[in-house]
Amino acid sequence: MTLAASLLALLLTTPALAASPPVDVLPTGTDVDYQLGGVRSVPGHVGVVVRDRRASPVEGRYNVCYVNGFQTQPDERRFWRHHRRLVLKDDGRLVEDEAWGEWLLDVRTRAKRTDLARILGRWVRGCAADGFDAVEYDNLDSFTRSHGLIPRRATLAFAALLVRAAHDAGLAAGQKNLAGYDGSAIGFDFAVAEECGRYRECASYVDHYGDSVLAIEYRRTDFRWTCSHVGDRLAVVLRDRDLTPTGVRAWC
Repeated sequence: MTLAASLLALLLTTPALAASPPVDVLPTGTDVDYQLGGVRSVPGHVGVVVRDRRASPVEGRYNVCYVNGFQTQPDERRFWRHHRRLVLKDDGRLVEDEAWGEWLLDVRTRAKRTDLARILGRWVRGCAADGFDAVEYDNLDSFTRSHGLIPRRATLAFAALLVRAAHDAGLAAGQKNLAGYDGSAIGFDFAVAEECGRYRECASYVDHYGDSVLAIEYRRTDFRWTCSHVGDRLAVVLRDRDLTPTGVRAWC
């Protein structure tokens, strides 16, 4: 058999790598509602809705599924106690983000990153099955609260696994926090900029994602600043910090 014939036979007998399904990109030129603390009605001018992965998406809107990608949810401690080896420990004690009462996930080794990605991948596939269009991975900056235990490079390696999980499920992937880092380099499709007005970080997200940025503010003075500086091109919403169903909600 000639070399050309051998190569042709190999191509015909080798299964093609499965391509990820196409994702729907984040729409621009519309408002966003951020409903992590409970669902509520959605006004007609709002085209993007962010809800927890256990909530239902809103028909006719672009729905973003919230997944805490790098820390645990306060109401999921029982689950993570069963997976204790995947939670970060310092001298045997679980490391906590005290501001939110969330344990940090231990992404320091390849084996743990793989196991964590398998768990979160199931949740992401659930988001897709429920009808969400995208997933927001919270706390990309959690390594900055790890007392120096988690290297930045380990966090970004895990983030790349999460982006792949989203794309494999047909969902766009959103970077949450870590202003100044260009998450598009590892495949993030858009950003959720929490309090970028308060910390004057909005421009750093826009530099990497253009108009594909959702800006969430919790103080009215910061909301006014964000509206005046980037409200003409970004979706900006003012919410109460607990994101309660009856709490503060306003748009530029």
